[in-house]
Amino acid sequence: MGPGGFRRWLRSAAAAPRVCVVGSGPAGFYTAQHLLKHHGGAQVDIYEKLPVPFGLVRFGVAPDHPEVKNVINTFTQTARSGRCAYYGNVTVGRDVTVAELRQAYHAVVLSYGAEDNRVLGIPGENLSGVYSARAFVGWYNGLPENRDLDPDLSCETALILGHGNVALDIARILLSPLQLLRKTDITDGSLAALACSKVKRVWLVGRRGPLQVAFTIKELREMINLPGARPVLSPADFTGLEDAVKDALRPRKRLTELMIKTALEKPVQTASPREWGLKFQRSPQEVLPTADGRRARGVRMALTRLEGSGDSAKAIPTGDMEELECGLVVSSIGYRSLPLDPAVPFDTQRGIIPNSSGRVEGVPGLYCSGWVKRGPTGVIITTMNDSFDTAQSVLEDLQGSVLDVSTSREGFGAMESILRSRGVRPVSFSDWEKIDAAEVARGKAAGKPREKIVDLQEMLRIIGH
Repeated sequence: MGPGGFRRWLRSAAAAPRVCVVGSGPAGFYTAQHLLKHHGGAQVDIYEKLPVPFGLVRFGVAPDHPEVKNVINTFTQTARSGRCAYYGNVTVGRDVTVAELRQAYHAVVLSYGAEDNRVLGIPGENLSGVYSARAFVGWYNGLPENRDLDPDLSCETALILGHGNVALDIARILLSPLQLLRKTDITDGSLAALACSKVKRVWLVGRRGPLQVAFTIKELREMINLPGARPVLSPADFTGLEDAVKDALRPRKRLTELMIKTALEKPVQTASPREWGLKFQRSPQEVLPTADGRRARGVRMALTRLEGSGDSAKAIPTGDMEELECGLVVSSIGYRSLPLDPAVPFDTQRGIIPNSSGRVEGVPGLYCSGWVKRGPTGVIITTMNDSFDTAQSVLEDLQGSVLDVSTSREGFGAMESILRSRGVRPVSFSDWEKIDAAEVARGKAAGKPREKIVDLQEMLRIIGH
């Protein structure tokens, strides 16, 4: 190679920034996608603690919402790009530190989501029969850590605390006819448990009123139209609300009108074997135990009144109490991010990494996107926009020389020896495609889109690890 060629090679090597993304859910993949699309030389490595990718698209989206999972096709295209690599089965913070990643890459983006749930902080929440929505959803969606949850579905009444889309998902799964669920990718074990379920009544309880519910009209409509399940909404809860929503934004107005219409509709004469309802202005105070002190038998709730209006309305206890009998309690009051590594700043109050447009405060070259950046709210499209915003910050910093790309970084080359010395064997994207093929084949035999493998060891056996 002549001197000119060597200089050109040096230039192109320097122009190949190596970026590491931690987490392979929507935030991680959308961040990678934007970087690859808008920087012709960037190399992006995605690290994931599980062997399998896609995060909450695989483990959070309801089994009967396959259309929402179509983003997996886009993520697969990104992962197959020549400038993108996937390394599953690597836990950042345990198998490798953020400091080690920062030495090996020009930029590190933390997109690891929210792997915990908010707690109620009330007596009895650790009784048998009380579950977090995160664990319950993980159980029916095949998240390995929740495979042995084994929820007790032998009671007739379930209580879900929360008025968001996840709460409606759980209610729908509990009350859906089995023939609908059999055609989905719900796990085999949870399908068997639901087949024996005695649950026939689900109450969704919120601290505030109908104008503050967080679920969307699509999910509510789906619930209202669920075969074999009758909605029970009290007309008294909606008195005067038609006037109150006259000036509200269109989505809120339509949602409220649908609840009012449902509350006022005369029930169809055919008796539905199952029912569900919304209860408002009730704040859980205690999960009540059975006589032996082991299991949940109900929830004591404080009745509330609202101070203020709209989204900022606050629920203030009135002093009155009410008890609701139930044998299953699911707390759906939100997910929560955890700190990953002592070297990364973390705001425990807000459950996020302090940042400005995705740039981690006080740590140049470190970024964040998704729920760990803004908190666990919004749908996939929200995360997409948020991740593009962070990727844009990385691109600006590459262009403005905030990130020094004049020295090349080894990227995975440096990580490989570290991981090997620690006995960690990463899973590649083509390894995942073998697991994927096995799941699809098993599903086909059962008339399902796939049969998810819920055992980590079994996943690794399939790829010969």
